[in-house]
Amino acid sequence: MAKASKDAGTGRAEKAREDLIKSLLQPVPVTPEKIAEVKRRVLGQLRTAAAKGDKEALVMRFPNALCTDKGRALNNNEKDWPSTLIGRPLQAFEFWRDHLKSQGYGLKAMIVDWPQGLPGDVGLFLTWGDAKR
Repeated sequence: MAKASKDAGTGRAEKAREDLIKSLLQPVPVTPEKIAEVKRRVLGQLRTAAAKGDKEALVMRFPNALCTDKGRALNNNEKDWPSTLIGRPLQAFEFWRDHLKSQGYGLKAMIVDWPQGLPGDVGLFLTWGDAKR
């Protein structure tokens, strides 16, 4: 019975992950209002992190399935890793490039978990100050 319960939980988790991937594949309509809203939200998050003395903040976490190579280029720190992004992660990169990079914010991407020793979720971090990259 415990195994059946665990299997059912795993099935629900896999379904939730599939639903998340489907959702993140759908781009968000980009309007001036949406850009302003995202800027306010992200900059508020960065102010909170900076007030705590942090030099970076996780701004997006997503399954590696939203990289065309499952995160290989990113994990190997290849220069063209952004070209592997799809869906909303690509939009997040473009938002940084178009609206935050010129303000001195860096962007760091890395695999943030390793289920069963394999690359898992990707984290996008905005950086500033000494942590800027």
